[in-house]
Parts: sequence; structure tokens; C-alpha cells
Amino acid sequence: MATTAFGICLIISLFVMLWMSSKEYENIDRYYWTVVTLIPIVILGYWLKTMTVTPEAAAIAFCFIYIDSTVLLTIMIFLMLRTIGVRVKPWIKYLAYGVAGIHLFVVWGSVHNNIYFGEISIIKTAWGNATKLSGGPLRIYHYIYLGIIMAVIVGILLAGYVRKGLYSRSGLMVYSVLTVVCMVLYVIEWAIDIDFSLLPFLYVASDILIALQYDRIHMHDLFFVEAEHQKKHGDHGLAVFDTDGRFLCANRRMMDFWPALSRVRIDEKLSEDDPLRLVFYSMMEACEIRGERTEKFRIEDMTCVCEISPVYLKKGDDSQGWVFDVRDATEEQKNLDIINSYNDTLNAQVRAKTRDIIEMQRKIVTGMANMIENRDNNTGGHVKRTSDIISIIIDEIRAQKILDIDDAFANDIVRAAPTHDLGKITIENAILNKPAKLTDEEYEIMKTHAQKSGEMVMILLDGVEEEHFVKIAYNVARYHHERWDGRGYPEGLVGSMIPVEARIMAVADVYDALACKRSYKEAMDPKLVAKLMIEGMGTQFDPELLPVFIGCRKKLEEYYHKENTR
Repeated sequence: MATTAFGICLIISLFVMLWMSSKEYENIDRYYWTVVTLIPIVILGYWLKTMTVTPEAAAIAFCFIYIDSTVLLTIMIFLMLRTIGVRVKPWIKYLAYGVAGIHLFVVWGSVHNNIYFGEISIIKTAWGNATKLSGGPLRIYHYIYLGIIMAVIVGILLAGYVRKGLYSRSGLMVYSVLTVVCMVLYVIEWAIDIDFSLLPFLYVASDILIALQYDRIHMHDLFFVEAEHQKKHGDHGLAVFDTDGRFLCANRRMMDFWPALSRVRIDEKLSEDDPLRLVFYSMMEACEIRGERTEKFRIEDMTCVCEISPVYLKKGDDSQGWVFDVRDATEEQKNLDIINSYNDTLNAQVRAKTRDIIEMQRKIVTGMANMIENRDNNTGGHVKRTSDIISIIIDEIRAQKILDIDDAFANDIVRAAPTHDLGKITIENAILNKPAKLTDEEYEIMKTHAQKSGEMVMILLDGVEEEHFVKIAYNVARYHHERWDGRGYPEGLVGSMIPVEARIMAVADVYDALACKRSYKEAMDPKLVAKLMIEGMGTQFDPELLPVFIGCRKKLEEYYHKENTR
């Protein structure tokens, strides 16, 4: 009767193991599988024990049975620890398995002696053969071992019920109850010396319960859930190569992206003429050398994004290979193209509006300059001429490479030229248009126009124009009456303290004043103008501009000849 009952338990435990294997999970749980594999072996020991007729055969049956109180209990402890989220270091696992293995080895090595088992007697009953066992000298260590295991289990339970964090309380309850009940039943049977153990029935019930929990435990594993979801619903293509470039595996979606990959042999490198070689190997090289992990490809009408990542199978190890993750980014690219097109249109509109604003600002400044010029009978056409002279001088400076002037600076100083006398709007007409020489007091008032010009530039242009242009316009307006020898105004700057744009403006301003007719004087002869300008180099003007003036003198005289003959 007991033989039949234990045989049924054995068959059920085997079917449980087969049922779990039919799940075909790619990620198996090593603890669960170890438990459902060991339980049939333990039940096999109980089944054989009911049919033994010799003490030696009974001792062999006990060798199977003792797996439960050694290895199986150790596995359950680690399963409980994992359930409450405690990570056990590998050396602790090795030590626990080693102790359980040594314990089991002692049991197995005592089949033909009385060191562990003591005296074994076979009793025939109506239920089957019962076995009575008296302990040997080493049996005491078994009880000590079980006491330690029990203390550890109690500690885990206490830690689990007070521990905070994300873990399955119901799962811990199941494992705890199964383990504790088995331990208590084992102690009861040992204490009252029951002929036939009830543990096989408890083991098979535990086996079934654990198997029913197998699906649930996978739902607790986020990595498993992600993998299953990706496998059934994901649209990413995945391919794996080792560090030497040998192809290892790929999913079906990757084959959809690159059908040629289905013809590549496993564990072989891509051939030299394979177009996929350029895709995968170039990305490996780019990731190793420059750390680039993403690349975009065109596959017919489809835009694909491929990301490469190193594969680490063990913590602390070097990379074992590369995984390529490809996804269809066609819609993303279309949206990006639309955004880029919109941005291009928007940028073009901004540039056009900016040009309009700049042109409007230029007209405002030029209009104000012309308005001031109309008040000044002495300087008719001065604004336009100084701008033209500046252009001639700048061209010569750049041709002789005397000063480091780029395109932006050259454009800014030409645009800034009309601002140099804006401050004259504050000067009274009586002083501004006086046909005779100004008195000292009047001259001091006239000199204030330089400072006022700088202030008006800031009022008109600051916050509207670009910062570099505002700075050049301010320097031109404020400092164009400074002299190289320090006798200028408004601040009496000396030499290179004067901004270069103001030094250039000074040459243009004085040349136009000498070459043109004013209410208080006639236009000077070009030779005399040139003589005075050359003599002023090093005193009134920057001496570096002497070769520049000499180089463009002919162009300046031709320009004023045309202006004066109009």
C-alpha cells in the first residue's frame, strides 16, 4: 500500500517536471528547476525504501532521501532570500553548497559501516516494508546541521516580514510554510518513530504548488517580461556578433531588415564582398575607437536606426561581443524632415526680417546723419563721402595686410561711418554754422559732439543691432577725434589706446574736411592735402596707416575729382 502511494507521488512529481519543461520559457529559473528535479529523486528514495529487504539496500534508499535535508533545504533557503530581495555573494553560496555536499557525501560513504546509520532493521507490514534506523556516532552532526538550517530559516522569515521593499509577500509565505511544515513533520516523525513517512505526500504537494507558482515568478521578473514582450510584439531587429566579428544569432525582425543575414553561417565572419560587412564591422570599429553607438541607414524606402552595445555575460568580465538593435525610423525621419523644412523656412524668414530691420536701422541712422548734415552748412555730403573713403582705406589695409581685419569688421566699420557725427544734433546752430573761427568757449562746446555721438549710438542701436557692430559704431562715434600723440578729445587717448576703427575714421574725417569746400574755406589742392596728411602720420594719425594712405592716395584723389566736378 505504501509502495503504491509513494509510487503515485513519484509519478506525479515526474509529470510536474515534464509539465514545467513544456512551458518552453527561454529564461528558466535555476532554483525552481533544481527543486522540481530533486523532489522526484527524494520520493524515489522513499519508494525504494518500502521495497528493500536488506539493510544495505535500505541504506542506499536513505542516500536518496537525505538529499532533502541537505541540498534541497539549502536551495529553499536561497530561494527565500531571493524572494525578499537579498543578494547572496557567490562565495557564500559555494560554502553552503559545499557543506551540504560534504554532509551528503558522509551519508553516502556510510552505506557499508555503522559510522552514520548505526543499526538498520527491516520490518514487513501490510503497508509494505518499514525501516527502523538507529543513529551512529556521526548522526549527531545531522541534528546540529538541521538546527542551524532551522535557525537560518527563522531569521529569513523575520527579516522578510520586517524588511521594506518590493517583493512578493505571498511568495515568501508559500516557501516559508512549505519549508517549516516539512521541517516540523520531519522532527515529529523522528520523535514518535512513525513507520511510514508522510513527507513524500508533502513533497509532491509542494512540487505542484511550486509548479503553479512558476508562471507567477516569471511575472515578477521584469527582464523576462520585457524579453517575452519584445519577442512577440517588438519591432526591433537584433543581431549578435562576438568580439572577433563572428556572427552568432539574429531574430526574425533583423532578417526582415537585412534578408542577406539569413544566409550568413553561424560562428563565421562576414565575407569580404558581403555588403553587411560595411554596416556591422564599421559600427564595431566606430564604437571601439570613437565611442559612437548609433548610426542611421537607408534600406530601400525605409530609414533605419541601428544602435550597438557591448554584451557582458558576467559581472566584471570584459565584453564578449556586440548586440545590434535596429528599428524602423521612417516615420520619425519624415517628421524630422518636416520640422527641418519648417525650420529652414522659418530661418529664411528670420534672416529676411533681420535684413529688413538692419536696413531700416541703417536708414534711420543715415537719415539722422543727413538731417544733421543739412543743419551744418559746412559739411554737405560729408556722411556719404566718409563712408566711401572708409571703404577705399579698408580695401588698401587688407591688400597690404597691415592690420588684421576680417570681412565682418570691414563691413561693420563702413556701416558705422555715418554715426560719427550724430552728436552734432545737440550743438546750437549758431556754433555749428558759424562762418568764422570759433571762440575757445564755442570750441569746447563743439568738442562735446564726440561724446554725445557715442551716447546716441547706444540709444539708437543697443539691443537692436548685433553687439560687435554696436561696439564698433560706438568707438567710431566717440573716439574719431582722438590723436595719436594724445592731444585729441574727448578723453585724450594716446597711441594704441585709441580703437583701430576710430583711428581709421579719423583719417577719413580729416581728409574729407581738407579736400572739400567749407563756408569758412575753399577746397585745398590735392597735393597739399596729401602733404598735410602725411605730415600728420605719427602725431595726429596712426603711423601704421602711412603706407596705407600712400597706397590709396591716387584712388582718393580720383574719387574727389569726380565728386568736385559733379
